[in-house]
Amino acid sequence: MRRSPDFGLLILRLSVGVLMLLHGIAKLKGVGGIEGMLQDKGLPGFLAYGVYIGEIAAPIFLIVGYRTRVAALVFAINCVVAALLAHADDITQLSKSGGWAVELLGLYFFGAIALFFTGGGKLAFSSSNKWD
Repeated sequence: MRRSPDFGLLILRLSVGVLMLLHGIAKLKGVGGIEGMLQDKGLPGFLAYGVYIGEIAAPIFLIVGYRTRVAALVFAINCVVAALLAHADDITQLSKSGGWAVELLGLYFFGAIALFFTGGGKLAFSSSNKWD
């Protein structure tokens, strides 16, 4: 079988982007819980609206392959904020089944980091800019 790194990058972009987009769509009902978590940490509640950038806009950019590296960086930052805000106690823990307690978030984060370093590949809407 012939190797196709560009097809592999397409699969990575689609899987990471679509799966996170579903999280973002669920937050269209409101970000009150996130506002509360931010305020509990002494941060302004309006920062909660950044979740729409990290969980809706960035995944859409990843899916279509437009400015993939920028979108992946925003996505990765969103993952770090989510880990520190909502999962800080779990970062060093294992789940009941022996896996990392935040393995899903870890897969999102490391998938985004991989896309940041590789770009979206040739099967993307845009692939000629240094941020693609």
